[in-house]
Amino acid sequence: MWDIGLVAQIDLAADALVGDWLSLPEVAERLGIPSSRVKQLLRDRKLLAAARPSGERAVPAAFLDGDQVVKGLHGTLTVLYDCGFDDSEALRWLFTADETLPGTPIQALCKHRGTEVNRRAQALAF
Repeated sequence: MWDIGLVAQIDLAADALVGDWLSLPEVAERLGIPSSRVKQLLRDRKLLAAARPSGERAVPAAFLDGDQVVKGLHGTLTVLYDCGFDDSEALRWLFTADETLPGTPIQALCKHRGTEVNRRAQALAF
C-alpha cells in the first residue's frame, strides 16, 4: 500500500496544468520496471506522483521520455525541494509557463535545457 506522505494532493487547477497523467502501473510498464521500482523512484524523489481529484495516484506523462525518466528531472526536483518547495508546489512550478524559457520548465527539460531550468529554480531560493 502507498504511503500518502509520498504523494502530493493536487487541486483542480494544477491537475489541469499537467494535462496527461499515467497511473503507477502504466509508469512501470512504460519504464519496463516492476511496480516496486516505481515506488522506489517516488521515495527517492526521482519521480513525483500526485493524488488526482478522483483519488487516483498518477505521474505526469511529461515526466517520461519514451522508456526513461526525463533527463534532469531528478536534479530539478532536488533543487526545488532544497528551495523549500513541497511536492504540490514543485509540480505547479514545473508546469507553469515561464516566458524566459519559453514554455514551461518541464518542456525545457524535455528539450535538454536542464541547466537553464535549474538556474531559474535556484533563483527561487534568493
